[in-house]
Order: sequence, then C-alpha cells, then structure tokens
Amino acid sequence: MLKLKDVTYRYPGGDRDVLKDVSCLFETGRLTAVTGPSGSGKSTLLSIIAGMDKPSSGEIYLGEQKLSEIDHDKYRRESVSMIFQAFHLFPVLTVMENVCFPMELIGMRKADAKKRASELLYSVGIDDSMFKRYPSNLSGGEQQRVAIARSMASGANLLLADEPTGNLDNENMQNIMDILRRLAHENGYCVIIVTHDMDAAESADLIYKMRDGELTEKTQQSEEAV
Repeated sequence: MLKLKDVTYRYPGGDRDVLKDVSCLFETGRLTAVTGPSGSGKSTLLSIIAGMDKPSSGEIYLGEQKLSEIDHDKYRRESVSMIFQAFHLFPVLTVMENVCFPMELIGMRKADAKKRASELLYSVGIDDSMFKRYPSNLSGGEQQRVAIARSMASGANLLLADEPTGNLDNENMQNIMDILRRLAHENGYCVIIVTHDMDAAESADLIYKMRDGELTEKTQQSEEAV
C-alpha cells in the first residue's frame, strides 16, 4: 500500500505549487490510473512517488513507514520501477540483454538472470525468436512489452508507468493495458499509470482525475467495466 497525505510540491525557485495537498491511496493487487490534461501535475505526482523528487510538504507512506525515513536510493533500486512512453530500452543491447541488465547490476549470476529474463519475457508475450533482436527491430508494442519485462526484473512491487500507451495504436494499447492489469490482479503488483488517454484509463480499477495540481475526482470501476 502506498499512501499520500497532504502532499504539496513546488519546483525550487518556482512561484506556484505544482501539487496542492494531494491525498490518495494506491493498493497492491490493483491497477490505478491518474488522468488529466497536460500541465495538470500528474507526471510530477509520478516523479514524487518514484522518489525522484521530494514533497515540499506532506508525507508519503510505504505501508506504515514514511518515505522520508527510507533510504531513497534503496527505495528507487528495490521498491519501485518505471515504465516510460518512449520505452527507454538500451539500443545497443538485445531484448535478452535489456531484461538481464537490472538483475546483473545487483550481482545476479548471468545464467540465473537469463533464466529469469526468459520467464518474464514469455509472461508478456515475447518468445525466444525475439530474444536476440535489438529494439530497433521491434514494433512499438513489442518494445513496450520488453520494457515491462525489464521493469519486473528489478523485483520491485510498485510499477509506475508514464503514458505507457502514448506511442501505440489502439490494439497495442489494449494489449499493454491487459498485461498491466494482469500483473496487478494475478501477480500482486501495485500498478500506477498516468495518462491523458481515457480509453487506456478505463482499464484501471480506480481512476483519479487531476486538474491544476489537485485531485478533483475518484472513480471506482466495476469488475464488469474492466
């Protein structure tokens, strides 16, 4: 469980609050979407949750522990993983090498990393015929699947996705949202996406709407809707 309580954020030297007394709850086993127009503060919110920025005031709780009392480097390394609109795969590494990278970075043996990477890639619909390909030889939907597998490789239970379907057509958008929903429901991840695409957001269990740095509305989706 991740809880934000009265979180406010102002950029250093800024003259206005980008986030204003934001309070909300994100639970494991659920896919939550944060929507809103450009400039509403949703990407800043994701950055705060990811530990890349610290609130100007207010508090974030990971379970019962205050995030301000946790080693931020350890939190970013072990507890949270990011998925980006532009995929951010390493262009000079193969699919397999991209997914192995975070595991080898923490000292996992190469053979063990490759075995785990294979499992993760298969789980998102990437088979071994693609393992030796480079990102430039993959479609957008395939690149995003690899990016999701790589995010899972870190072992983090909190998956954050910044416009994960922004570069995809409707069919691939739905496929990626299906994967993210399955990771939440079947694998127990806490998955949070920020998006301006309401079609993508409709796949979520819970939708928060942001405007001018404030959470203005919360929508609980029925099981039939998702």
